[in-house]
Formats: sequence, C-alpha cells, structure tokens
Amino acid sequence: MKKILVSVIMLLPVLGFSQSITGKITQTGNSVSYIEIIAVKDTIRQTAISDDKGNYSLKLPDNGNYNIKLIQDGREISTVDISVNGEMKQDFFLEKKEEKQIEGVTLTARKKLIERKADRLIFNVSNSVASQGMDGAEALSTTPLLKVDDNAGISIAGKSGVAVMINERMLNLSGSELVTYLKSLRSENIEKIEVITTPPAKYEAQGNSGLINIVLKKNQNLGWNGSVTTSLQQQTYTGVSNNITVNYQNEKLRSSLKLRQYDTQKHSYENYTIEGADGLKSSDNRRDFGDGLGANLSVDYQLNAKSNVGFIYDYGFSHSNMDVQNTSNYFQDGMYTSTLSTYAEHRARNQQQTISAYYDHKFGRLNHKLSITGNYFSNSPKSMIDFTTMENSGDSFVVRTPSSVDYKIYSGQADLTLPYEFAKVETGVKFTNFDNNSNISYQNLTNGSFITDPLKSNVFEYNEKNYAAYASFEKTFSEKWSAKAGLRYEYSTVNGHSLTSGQQTENSYGKFFPTAYITYKSNENNTFNLNYSKRINRPGFRAINPYRWYINVNSYFTGNPLLKPSINHNFEISHVYKGKLSTTAYFQRTVEAFSQLVNLQGENRISTFANYYNQNSMGATVNYSDTFFKFWEANYSADLSYMETKVFDTDAASRKGNSYSFDFQNNLSLNKSKTVQMMFNYWFRLPSNSGNSYMNYAGLVTAGLKLSLMEKTLQMNLLVSDIFKQGRSRGEIYYTTGTHYYNNYYDARRLTLSATYTFGNKKVKGTDRNVKFDEKNRAN
Repeated sequence: MKKILVSVIMLLPVLGFSQSITGKITQTGNSVSYIEIIAVKDTIRQTAISDDKGNYSLKLPDNGNYNIKLIQDGREISTVDISVNGEMKQDFFLEKKEEKQIEGVTLTARKKLIERKADRLIFNVSNSVASQGMDGAEALSTTPLLKVDDNAGISIAGKSGVAVMINERMLNLSGSELVTYLKSLRSENIEKIEVITTPPAKYEAQGNSGLINIVLKKNQNLGWNGSVTTSLQQQTYTGVSNNITVNYQNEKLRSSLKLRQYDTQKHSYENYTIEGADGLKSSDNRRDFGDGLGANLSVDYQLNAKSNVGFIYDYGFSHSNMDVQNTSNYFQDGMYTSTLSTYAEHRARNQQQTISAYYDHKFGRLNHKLSITGNYFSNSPKSMIDFTTMENSGDSFVVRTPSSVDYKIYSGQADLTLPYEFAKVETGVKFTNFDNNSNISYQNLTNGSFITDPLKSNVFEYNEKNYAAYASFEKTFSEKWSAKAGLRYEYSTVNGHSLTSGQQTENSYGKFFPTAYITYKSNENNTFNLNYSKRINRPGFRAINPYRWYINVNSYFTGNPLLKPSINHNFEISHVYKGKLSTTAYFQRTVEAFSQLVNLQGENRISTFANYYNQNSMGATVNYSDTFFKFWEANYSADLSYMETKVFDTDAASRKGNSYSFDFQNNLSLNKSKTVQMMFNYWFRLPSNSGNSYMNYAGLVTAGLKLSLMEKTLQMNLLVSDIFKQGRSRGEIYYTTGTHYYNNYYDARRLTLSATYTFGNKKVKGTDRNVKFDEKNRAN
C-alpha cells in the first residue's frame, strides 16, 4: 500500500503537467549552473533551476505561448517568447557582450543605462562611455543623484551621510577616507552602481540617508590580473597617490590584494562671524597635510558547489595634520573689546583594522541561502594639539592637549534567503557591541612644566549594544506588478560614564522599522515605484563624549552625553522612462533631529550637539541620461526641494525655504575608437535653505581629457577642477540671539594627472564579498 501511495504522489506532477521544456544553458562552451528559468503565461508562473552541469527541466500545465526569462544573481540576463506544444527541447547559449543565441537566433540585449527596481535606482556603468577610464570615486560622481566631495564625502540628492558597499559589503569608511579608498578601484571593473534611497529591512536602520552599492563585474576566466595607478594633484601644494591591485582566481579560489598610498596637502581658509550682543570675527589660515598607507586582502574559497567561505582584512595607517593661524576679534554690543591670536599645530595618527569572515551555504531545490558573518573593527587615533594664544594685552598662554581614543566594534549576524515560488523571503538576526574609551587632557605650561587642568580634562567610557532581527517578503504578481515589504526590530542599550566628572548616562530603547515598496511596470518604457521606510539616526561617538577639544583658550568643541537618536520617515514615488529619464518625488519627516550648535558667551565660543528641531522636507529629483550623435554622452540632473524646520529648546531660529542644485555632465568621444575623449561638467547650487542655515551660490566647473593607449591597457587622464574658483562654502546661520556668517574655501581648484596600467587577464575580477558592517561609520 505504501509503494502504491508513493507511486501516485510521484505521478501527480506528471499528470498535472504534461508539457515540459528541457535543455542546457552554456556560455562560451562551458555549462552555466544555478540559473533561474521562469516561464510566464497569463497568471501561470513556473520556475526551475539549472543544475551544476547547466541542465534544466521546466514542467508546464498546458500548451501555449510563454515568455521565458533567465535570472542570474537576481538579474535578468535573457528573455524570449516561445510556443510550447507538448515536450520540447530549448537550449540557451549565452554569448559575450550580452548576446544570447537561442536555436540559431541571436538576441542582442543591451542593458538600459538607468534601471529601476523596487528599492533602488541602478546606473549601469559598463554601458556608459563617460564612466570608463576612471577611478571608483570619479565613477560615482558620474552616477545620477550622487555628489562626491573630497572633504564631505559622498551624498545622495536630498540625503546626507551615505554609506557605501561593494557587492553589498559595507566599506565602513566616511568622508575623505572613503573617497581615498574608492580611488583604488577602477571603473573598468564596475558593472553597475545601485543607489538605494530607501534601504530595505535587511540593512541597518541607522541613518536618514541611503546606501550605495557598487557591483563589480563577474569573473569569466582564470588567472592573474592587476592594475597600477599613479596620480599627481596640484593645488596650492603638490600631492600624490598610488594604488596597486592584484587579483588571482582558479577554479575554487578567488583572491584580491589592494595596496594604497597617498601624501597630500592643501591650503584652507575658514572665516566665522557672530553678530549679536556678544560678537566675534574669527579667521583661520590653515595648511592641511597628511599621508597614509593601506592594504586590503580578500580571499574567497569554494568548498563545494553549494558552499564557500572567505575573509577580508583591511589595515590602514595615516597621519592627519594641520598648522593653523587663528585671529579672533571680540565685540560687546558692536564695540570692539579684545583680540586673541593663536598658532596651533595639530598632529594626529590613526591606525585601524577590520577583519571579516563569512560562510555561505545554499540548500534545497530553489537554492535557499544561509550566510553567517562575523566582523571586528578597531581604531586607535592619537592626537596632540599644541597651541600658543596671545592677547592684545601682551599675555600669552601655552597649552598642550594630548588625546587618545580607542574604538572597538564587533558584530555577528546570520541571514537566510528563501526564494520560494510564491515569494522571496529574507530573514536574519544581528548583534553588535560598541566600546569607546577616550582620555583627553588639557595641560598648561607653568614654570617650564605642563600641568594638567582637571576641569578641562576628561576620561570617558562608552558602551552600546544593539540587537536586531528582520524579515522581508518580495512577490511578483505579474509582469507588471511586484511588491516588497519588511519589518526590522532593533533594541539598544547605552551606557556612558565620565570617570573625571562622575557623570553617568544609561538608556535603552527598542523600535520597529517597517519598509514597503510597490512597483508597476506599465510597459517596457515606463516603470513606477512607491516606497516607504522608517529609519533611525544615532549620534556618533564624538557627538556623545563630553570631553573638550580646544581651539584656543576660549573656544572649544564638546559632545553631549544626553543626545538622543532621531527618527526619520521617508516616502518616495518615482518613474523611469526608457532607461533615460528618472524622476523622483520625496517627502521626509525628521523628529528630534540633532546637529551642531555654536554659542558665544562673552569671549567663550562653545560648539556642541543637541536635539533641537523637527523638520519636514519635500522635493523632486530629475535625471536624464542619453547619447547624442553616437559620440556625445550626457547626464543632466536637478534636485529641487522645500523644507520647514521647527526649533525647540535652543536659541536656533526656525526656518523654511527652498533648495536648488543642478549637475550637467558631458563626455565627447573625439574619434571612432573612443580612445580620445573630452569631458566638461558643471555642478552648481543656487542660494538655498537647509535647517536653520542659508547657503549662498556655489559651483564647480570641471574639464578634462582622457586618452586610452596601448590597446587600452594604458589610461591617462588630465583633469582641472573648480576652474572659476566657485567652490566656496558661504552662508548664514540664524539664531534668535543673532546671525552667524561663514565663508570657507578648501583649495578645491586643482589639476590632476593620473595614469593607470592594467596587466594580465583583464577579465579577472577581484573578490569583494557581501559582508555588511554598517556600524563602523559611527566611529568616524
């Protein structure tokens, strides 16, 4: 009886599905395993997975016309319409350059320059001539919605504080360190850049900004590959940077070694004026100079057809120095009172390392995937600020402020991906521990010896633990409709202890973070998306630590141990037309937002952080990318927004107003082989409002020439930035007690000459794996 029952169960699929398609998937003569094959007809949707030899078998309920799609790594690589009548054989031959040969018919599938998925905008770098022959930072600057700044780092239109991933592996760097690392990548190795403005539940809820995911090209051949890049930057001073990348791959091992080095300096000016009952005019004439070395080793080993392990080790050592001449004039009710002149030498060295290890295992007929990851990060910056302040009365003060900070972060997580036929399910858990111990000392030179001032010194210990769990569901209802929804829960405990003052802060909180996405594809030319996400913005370590960094004897920066995280609600509706025109309208609600405040009390200038405002902002971004006359590639974008800020608990002024920024990028190929190219870009921001600030006009004109020599193994670039010296940061900050004015320039005008030589097998890709370590950004 059992044998009969088993036989009936095994025959059920055959009785219900009398039609089938079988075949093999190959590429350049080699079988392609684990390709998802999807057959769609009306409401019918059947799937199969090719085995390790490329063979597949797809059962169908009835005859008729079906649309067959091939999916690899979540990306559609081929589609064809076929007529099914009974059992039939259908082989797929995946050719190079996106050519798919199906039973003698060649389909050339050139991907659109811009694509839209439920939770991200995709810019296909490999399809952009303008983006070739660049480093990774320059490639990001050509991406719609993105802006790259050597000082501020990378930002998305309408967002700030963006985190960057490579193949979904978090880089865990910020600001200038992030830009320096990205310059070690080459655009020739980048397949696409994904701009995730509303991150799904699997990512950390930290930050009101989005994520950027750089997807590297897939490796096709075995062997060695590498590149050497050297670059010279001429600003007021001369700087250099060098990068070496070596990749190796065999049938089971993928490895990549990247070495980086830089030595740069620039001339910066900062001017800050406070008008009110207490007045100040401060001017900094500054030389910034620093150097650094770094190495990144990535190794991935395939244990078998279903499992692989790997680790990533990154080490960086750098110096960050400044020589500053400051003049501060003080006023009372508009009348001059005194002057302080300060000369300061800032000397800082930083040593950091990151270790990540992971294990991936696929199982089941549909290739369910389990990923287990562990991360460790340490950062131990040490600094010494020596300054001498002289009053106009003739009195002088000699001060030394040595400081040491020790950050340590470790985390563990497990992620499970379940691509069921009814929906794709993702779930996971994560634990993260932060430790931050700092020792800041303020020492006065007295009778030839430096004596510590206990009232201005501080030893601070901080610990934070985060527990997180998430689940998300993604469902394709038809060729036109799909949806994705997720829920993440995070619970945090915070303990801050100032050993010097005895002040101790304890806090704990748990919150849910929902995300939702709806996609409607009306036809091949039009895709619409509606997104929502809730985020949290936790303060960085320095914003919480109550120790003081002194600029002169009267001015200092301090953190606020009572600072609380802010909550953000993000709504977006977007449309992509023909992969060329992308339009997004957004609304963001920020509750209990925090930022830096400057307060002048007599001659004491104090900068600190506080939760002091709620903000509503809405706007629209428009991007158009196209190629004209086969040689002119253009990428034009605009961001228009309106914000309203409501201030509470401080003397900052509530504000509302508009913001406008535009970016015009042009790349001209001067010969048919496109080995000689000229570029001309112009970014500018009209007078705009943000928070309680008003920003004056700023612009950046960049022009350059790119040459490809020696069969494109040698790439030479000549680039001139900020030609008209419009990259100044000028504006006003409004308080109920008065108005603050700033006028800064950070040596943005520069000439860059770079050369990159590639060697070995050009199709070998370095190993960069999915290791998320989001929290390290808060340590910077």
